[in-house]
Amino acid sequence: MINPVFVTVAVVALGLASAAAIYRIAKGPSLLDRVLASDVLLSIVVTALCIDMAVHRHLNNLVLVISLTVVGFIGSVTVARFVQDRREEPRDDS
Repeated sequence: MINPVFVTVAVVALGLASAAAIYRIAKGPSLLDRVLASDVLLSIVVTALCIDMAVHRHLNNLVLVISLTVVGFIGSVTVARFVQDRREEPRDDS
């Protein structure tokens, strides 16, 4: 059986981390800061779902965890490519 103190500590830590991520999403200042904070928030949600599965000993949320992880990865890669394309110098082929 999982000790309730550990669960309480994990919930408090995830709550503080999610509050910090939401603050960074709201304040920015850049697009990359907001994207990174939203990726962190998504990771916090996935972690909370995994803790719920461990405490209650079920796998009901496993498909949701995998889906959220894939969506987060694809979103991060897409934004990284978008920012990289914006930062490249225009080429002069003449």
